[in-house]
Amino acid sequence: MCHQTVGLVQAAIEHRGIATVSITLLSEITQKIGVSRSLSLPYPLGFPLGAPHDPTLQGQIVRKMLAIGRSAEPGITRWEPT
Repeated sequence: MCHQTVGLVQAAIEHRGIATVSITLLSEITQKIGVSRSLSLPYPLGFPLGAPHDPTLQGQIVRKMLAIGRSAEPGITRWEPT
């Protein structure tokens, strides 16, 4: 999905008082759009949760997103899962 479209949808949801967190693979675009909270990951387009069939990694990413959502700190969090 287009980073710009996700950012615009995210902004509309936030405007209604619902906290959101998005994943970005192109943080420079996400930053220009000005989303409230986003997790920047070092993967190629098409693989926002890393390699397929890696539930351990994907679980780490989801837990990180939930932590960002609970913190309510605005901005882009850059993270390289281990």
